[in-house]
Amino acid sequence: MRLTISLAALALAIMPMAVQAQDGDKKKDEAPAAEAGVPAPNVSVTHHKSVFGGKAISYTATTGETYLKDKDGKPLAAIYATAYVKDGGDKKRPITFLYNGGPGSGSLWLHMGAFGPKRVVLPDAQDDGAPPYPLVDNAESLLDVTDLVFIDPVGTGFSHAIGKKDPKDYWGVSADAKSIADYIRLWLNENGRWSSPKYIGGESYGTTRSVALINELEGGYNDVAVNGIILISSILDFGASAEVQGNEMPYILNLPSMATTAWYHKKMGNPPATVAEAAQQARAFAIGPYAAALLKGNQLSDQERASVRAELARLTGLSEQFVDHAELRITPGRFYKELLRDRGVSIGRLDTRYTGKDYDAAGEEPDNDPSFYAIDGAYTAAMNSYARDELKYKTDRSYVTIGGVSGWDWKLQGQRGRDSEVYASVAPYLSKALRENSGLKVFVGQGWYDFATPFFGAEYAMSRTGFDPARIQYHYYDAGHMMYVRPDDLRKLSADIRAFISQR
Repeated sequence: MRLTISLAALALAIMPMAVQAQDGDKKKDEAPAAEAGVPAPNVSVTHHKSVFGGKAISYTATTGETYLKDKDGKPLAAIYATAYVKDGGDKKRPITFLYNGGPGSGSLWLHMGAFGPKRVVLPDAQDDGAPPYPLVDNAESLLDVTDLVFIDPVGTGFSHAIGKKDPKDYWGVSADAKSIADYIRLWLNENGRWSSPKYIGGESYGTTRSVALINELEGGYNDVAVNGIILISSILDFGASAEVQGNEMPYILNLPSMATTAWYHKKMGNPPATVAEAAQQARAFAIGPYAAALLKGNQLSDQERASVRAELARLTGLSEQFVDHAELRITPGRFYKELLRDRGVSIGRLDTRYTGKDYDAAGEEPDNDPSFYAIDGAYTAAMNSYARDELKYKTDRSYVTIGGVSGWDWKLQGQRGRDSEVYASVAPYLSKALRENSGLKVFVGQGWYDFATPFFGAEYAMSRTGFDPARIQYHYYDAGHMMYVRPDDLRKLSADIRAFISQR
């Protein structure tokens, strides 16, 4: 079945007003003088007005560079970010810092797809095709309840190392989080916002970054207290999700996403009425009979194997023969290819509702992810066009959409020995933050059809000992990894986060 994105529904979601850009080439008067051959940070300021959440908002957009410096004041890296601040100078208004993931992705997905004042309109098809890609006023932006800052980490977007500084020094879980924490402190200093309620949020690896970041912001003596963390399509425990022989956890954590996908494509045996019910059936089986069977390994009895095989086939929509040949352990890549093999198509990873045609139907895994190549061109074009034309940001640099970093350091600050090498989980940072900050709350948004960061994996990571479940809100969407590509889910996501920020 092919996913369609309704332009008619999108039109209803958008309530545009005239947007006026002024002072496009204006630079910050207080920009520091160039030093040691390094030019002053490149910054543009423009002024706008539009309707968000049903409210007319006048705001100032400041887009450009902030320098991270060493102890002697020497610039080391330029962080590119875009800040949208409601006019009027309310210092007690909430401020939310947002970024995407990768690692190595710019913030254009959340910026141009979900919460920025403009958003790109995708074609009414499963493929974004070729330009033009219209930009429209985004009525679902959160600017009615919070100011917004979209951040591109070093090596992504227009952010870069300066001079002889090696950008790889910023490419690691802890190093990356420290650089974003440094940027946030600088932004609070420059804008006088230390007393504002503060929220941090990201998508995909951006959720990993958020939790490593809360450790950098609140884990020392120079604290930046945070009111809330927004986790969209969460991945916190990389050890539990590592697809290596001998690790049984990925099969358990992926099974509910296989069930919801089979339900969506009408492949699930004896399906329940709703996707939520399908998910719950799979959760119960995954942590019960299925987990027990996997842990027993080759000591599993023939009778128990037959029972598990039959239920696993029913939930996943695969044949019992295929499940048996896979030794009851179905990898995601095989699932993408096998589920709809009889229809001659593969399914997506970021969003399993998407389908694609491979070179042939005989392979073990898909050629590519149809749920990514269906959207990447539109977002890249939208970000470049919007930053350069409407925000008046002048630069010769190319915007790095994704893939701008390599050799990521997965060791966590404070961990030593083999633990830091083989089991990377930032979840303990979050449980510690919840215990030590009684005002902190967590928003978790997950798509039923997301295989990049399966919803059961997020639930598992945040249900360990030390977490306070009363302060974690879970929200689910009839979508995949980037739930905002579907207008109905964008509206729901925006309303859910708007309520989360407003309930202080």
